[in-house]
Amino acid sequence: MKALHGMLLGSTMSVAAMAGMAQAADIEVMHWWTSGGEAAAVGEFAKAFDATGNHWKDAAFAGPGEQARAIMVSRITGGDPMGAFQFNHGRQAEDLIEAGLLRDITDIAKAEGWDQMVNPQSLLAGCTKDGRIYCAPVNIHSWQWLWLSNKAFADVGVQTPTTWDEFVAVAPKLREAGIQPLAVGQQSWQQTGLFNVLMATLVPEEVFLSVYQDHDADVAAGADVAKVFKAAADAREMSQGSNLQSWNEATALVINGKAGGQIMGDWAQGEFSLAGAKAGEDYECLPGLGVTEVLGTGGDAFYFPVLDDPDLEKAQAELAATLLKPETQVNFNLRKGSLPVRGDIDLSAANACMQKGLKLLAEGKVLPDTNQLITPDTTSQINDLFAEFFADASMTPEAAQAQFADIIASAE
Repeated sequence: MKALHGMLLGSTMSVAAMAGMAQAADIEVMHWWTSGGEAAAVGEFAKAFDATGNHWKDAAFAGPGEQARAIMVSRITGGDPMGAFQFNHGRQAEDLIEAGLLRDITDIAKAEGWDQMVNPQSLLAGCTKDGRIYCAPVNIHSWQWLWLSNKAFADVGVQTPTTWDEFVAVAPKLREAGIQPLAVGQQSWQQTGLFNVLMATLVPEEVFLSVYQDHDADVAAGADVAKVFKAAADAREMSQGSNLQSWNEATALVINGKAGGQIMGDWAQGEFSLAGAKAGEDYECLPGLGVTEVLGTGGDAFYFPVLDDPDLEKAQAELAATLLKPETQVNFNLRKGSLPVRGDIDLSAANACMQKGLKLLAEGKVLPDTNQLITPDTTSQINDLFAEFFADASMTPEAAQAQFADIIASAE
């Protein structure tokens, strides 16, 4: 198994005795949800789990997901597992499963009827290996959104764009007025995410799947993908001066009218909501950049390390079941800005942007997330490429595309 190294955190799991009753447990839960909107959302999980008589012991990691994953893996492989942890849907936990370090929760999934409620079923498939289920999917997060500040465009006297091309065309007016056209945090996962949104929306679906699912290097080096790299160069120009790190700082610029827009996943809605901004009034949201309305079926799932403690194992099972209960799904996803994994719950309280996402999901206008198609190693190589591309304006789209094609050629 490929070892990931990071500092070890001390275990904080304990068992609390309850007089006259079976023991309840403190379960340490690791995740990387630390923005204001994310913290409000994870609080809904904690509240629901605490209502079972157990206790959610929060262990949030304030840093990029790839760093958090490295630390979590180090904890588990080092013999100091937490009670539960968040990863993205897809292939990130493959090595841990193969090493026998993660709990098989097939019995819980069957008892709860997940195969009848999880929509789309690809989310449950992403938790399944060799016919056994190892994680609880909790939401659908789609990257393919352009968030636009109505105030920023009104301040320069133009209509809020309705497509990516319109946004690119009016970017110089924003720049002249001292408004950042495109807000992008200076972290490679954000830059790669932006590129993947362009890939998912500016070329036919078969091109996206040929590259990421089939690992076709010829397609990656071809004319269709060249258009995507040209759009990425436009995005790089529009993002110059966006000297931020975190994605939520970039979202705050859009909320305050100091940036025209941001390409970011639907988790940005949690920040808009926390700030009291209203969809359709203060900001607009364009799924598929207003070009190809399609959503990726990425998102988050919780895994449960193998533990040698019956009380903790019972609490793990209660947590897994609680995460997908109807009320928990509604409360969490309304806060998080994501779509629920259950197809049988009422989300009439959802805002206009979430309603757009629900409609696209119902219509089946979805794509698999790249995390479901490529390994973390390949993702890391692509992240390195786009960190360099966005940092170095002298790197041509053609040179970047050639490196990208080489990465796809060796992808697993």
